[in-house]
Amino acid sequence: MHWRDPFRVRSFRFQWPADLTTSWAFEMESIVLGWFILVESGSVMMLVVFGSLQYLGSLVSPMFGVLGDRLGYRRMLVLSRALYAALAATFMLLAWAQALTPMIVLFMAALAGLVRPSDMMMRNALIAQTLPPRHLLGTLGISRITSDSARIAGALAGAGVVAWLGMTWAYALITALYTLSFVLSRGVSDGPAQTAVKDTPRLSPVRDLQLAFGYVWTRPVLMAAMALAFLVNLLAFPFSLGLLPYVAKNIYLTDQTGLGWLGASFAFGGLVGSVVLSSHRFAFRAAQTMVLAGAVWFAVDVLFAFSTHLGVGMALLCVAGLAQSLSMTPLAAVMLRATEPAYRGRVMGMRMLAIWGLPLGLLLSGPLIDRWGYAATAGVYSALGLLLTGAMAVYWRAHIWDAKAPANAPL
Repeated sequence: MHWRDPFRVRSFRFQWPADLTTSWAFEMESIVLGWFILVESGSVMMLVVFGSLQYLGSLVSPMFGVLGDRLGYRRMLVLSRALYAALAATFMLLAWAQALTPMIVLFMAALAGLVRPSDMMMRNALIAQTLPPRHLLGTLGISRITSDSARIAGALAGAGVVAWLGMTWAYALITALYTLSFVLSRGVSDGPAQTAVKDTPRLSPVRDLQLAFGYVWTRPVLMAAMALAFLVNLLAFPFSLGLLPYVAKNIYLTDQTGLGWLGASFAFGGLVGSVVLSSHRFAFRAAQTMVLAGAVWFAVDVLFAFSTHLGVGMALLCVAGLAQSLSMTPLAAVMLRATEPAYRGRVMGMRMLAIWGLPLGLLLSGPLIDRWGYAATAGVYSALGLLLTGAMAVYWRAHIWDAKAPANAPL
């Protein structure tokens, strides 16, 4: 596969820039509002609540999968991005009127959080439906390039725009990005695979979910991928996402610009990983790669927990971002390849349930940091994650570690 091959598909030529602008806006918004919450409230607990609310929708993501299987992923994607634009415009007006408060931010974050976790699920499902199976891993890598590169630019721009021009102008830019994403998303198609889904008998939504849970439960490969996704969300992502403003302000004693550089370092590592995966210059055994890279991610986080120098922290976050990309992209490929088209939306929606590990990990970390300190909490999280990843690899060895297992067939 050549990197240009996915762009020969018209739908992907619209989806790629639409995902890029959405990811850019997501990252800017997280940095801008996370810093606002921390500065205005002065509470790490308020910060972790804000981070948790952004992933509230992971609880209902299986239902989004049901709706995607029934209504089409394109329609769901367009509607969700229209909502993002409307909420961002509301934030802009409140900032202009100087009426923005931490409680309003939390309320609005909860609204956006009902939909936002399912955005990646819809992106990946559309890729699986609109592109040939032989292009799956490479296209997922190219798709991840959009989010990783946007995280770099979004992290730096989000901090810089607020510092230089204020909250109102920052949200004017975020609103423009969401609006552009909405327009581009209208050019995406559902793909030929949707026909097969529409021909399946229609059951009640509850029965659809019951079938999906049974489908995943009886397939060890899907269970292993779900378990790893939950582990990294619970024990790794909190310290590179939701708690990063706390680390920047209280550990590295830096400002918004330093926070932007930390976020960009993690994203740059992810970008390198995505480029490696999309280049097709290396033969990856997908399941083995997701486990090994996950273990490396936790090992690097142990070191990050005890670093106190900004430069060292940036370097460690870069390596962590690389490991994150080399773990999560093959994980998505393993799940998509192991799932029949008629179940794809529901199974990937269930995959989003694993995101609930992130708000849970954030909420648990708040009181633990207050009691034991940041370094001890982060160290315990990372060491526990490394131990459980090893245990998971042993338990599902025949399905995800054996070189001859279907999950390790070339992609």
